[in-house]
Amino acid sequence: MAIKQDKKNKLENISENNWIVKSNTLNEIRDNKMTPSQLRFFSIYLSKINPQNQETRLVTFPLNEYTKIMQFKQLNITRIHQTAEELLSLTATFKETDNNGNFSGMTICQLFKRFKLFKDDNNCWFVSIDCHDDVLPYMFSFKKYYFKYQLWNALRLGTVNQLRMYEILKQYEIAGAREVSLNDLRNFLGIGKDEYPRWDNFRRRVLDSCQQALSENTDIKFSYEPIKRGRGGKITAIRFAIEKNNDYIDQLTLDEFIESQSDPEVDGELYEINFENEKLEFLADACNNEFSESEMQILYDLILQIIPYGDNADFERYHYLQRKYNELIYRAEKTKINSRFGYLKSIIQADIGGDK
Repeated sequence: MAIKQDKKNKLENISENNWIVKSNTLNEIRDNKMTPSQLRFFSIYLSKINPQNQETRLVTFPLNEYTKIMQFKQLNITRIHQTAEELLSLTATFKETDNNGNFSGMTICQLFKRFKLFKDDNNCWFVSIDCHDDVLPYMFSFKKYYFKYQLWNALRLGTVNQLRMYEILKQYEIAGAREVSLNDLRNFLGIGKDEYPRWDNFRRRVLDSCQQALSENTDIKFSYEPIKRGRGGKITAIRFAIEKNNDYIDQLTLDEFIESQSDPEVDGELYEINFENEKLEFLADACNNEFSESEMQILYDLILQIIPYGDNADFERYHYLQRKYNELIYRAEKTKINSRFGYLKSIIQADIGGDK
């Protein structure tokens, strides 16, 4: 099945002032396992719905826009099918508390229920996606406890940590401050228990990285202070000071973001990486297909020691490797790395042997 790219036809004009209106409950979902592309796509989806009108829940994108938002490197039916299944598998966990703030239950539901690829009457390809019925109360018709921001703030942030940090602090911009327990912050950011166990690594790779990214690319900036409690003065929480930021680079529109992304490669009806091992081919996408099959086998064997076999293990390994690859990208921007594969291998090995 040949896929035609239609760069001229737009389903709708993209306003440079797209607003995202997000309920506090939806913003504080826990254990988020989205990739950067998925989280950015979710933000764009929210910017294209009207939270006061459930009829806007079905959002349609020209295929060319969708592939660029999702940062496809290759375009084929297999790739589209894979990303669609991944989007439909995304869940949100909403924890509930009683009047005293004690845990009283939780709700877990899917974010999306239907993905559709189709041609219109002009033979142009489109993608549509619809949110799940169970998540409607968190996306529509809420009258209080919400915040909003313009989409451009999300478009230049390159990692899940950065975008989620922006959202959890933007929610409290009017208050000017927010105190978050370290455990809650990890959950909000989707950081696993075994990632950055030492405070100095968490501070440098998460807090300082996010602080710089928000200051350069968004309408808010922050400072922070660790809070020590209990015996031994263990850091248990972080107090953030949030303020308006007028020093960001510039407001990037969605059109500009899409135009800045490279077109995916299309080779006739299908383009394949042609790894002999499908698991390695799937995992290679987490590294933007930078490494060979033999190199991916080495990384896969290491990751198996961290995330063994089990339900959803393939997706967990994918998300883990993508976070490590983002670390590689961040470090490469700061200093010269002679062997990118060797560096990525070393930071995975550090997790196996303990963070030293």
